[in-house]
Amino acid sequence: MGEYQFTLVISGDVDRDDAIDALFAAGCDDATIGTVDGVGYADFVREAPSFGEAVGTAIKQVESVPDLQVRRVEPDDLVTMTEIAERLRRSRESVRLLVQGARGPGGFPPPVSHLKAKSRLWRWSEVAAWAEKLPASRHSRDPLLIAAINAALALRESASKLLPKERQLVQSLR
Repeated sequence: MGEYQFTLVISGDVDRDDAIDALFAAGCDDATIGTVDGVGYADFVREAPSFGEAVGTAIKQVESVPDLQVRRVEPDDLVTMTEIAERLRRSRESVRLLVQGARGPGGFPPPVSHLKAKSRLWRWSEVAAWAEKLPASRHSRDPLLIAAINAALALRESASKLLPKERQLVQSLR
């Protein structure tokens, strides 16, 4: 059993006393529940056989409470160069040189957004996989799993707002 830390971003009013009681009763007694700017979250420190099992059981437990739905798992997959530096435990300048190909093995993943902007965005799951080529790098597959879970949660939310024919088209793409 390992101990895993993650955050679930939740839609619905998690500040209600009955919601907090229901989350606790559902098994979320290993989470701190709160809101930031009206957005609910649950910070978990969960023991489980794997990261995937920890996140999966937490999502099921949160969604067993009426009117609560998980929107995404954090740490988020979209990151800035500064966040990449923090996660890789490198300086921002070191990461800038990796991005430019002036250091490291080359082939740094391209940004996924804001290509010409000062604050570009990368997918952490792609950067973490690429970082395996670096000396003394130890990254897990957790970023890839978080990206996949968040994609599934986003698809679930978007698909629920589509017309039946549109939903059918999206389902045919799987």
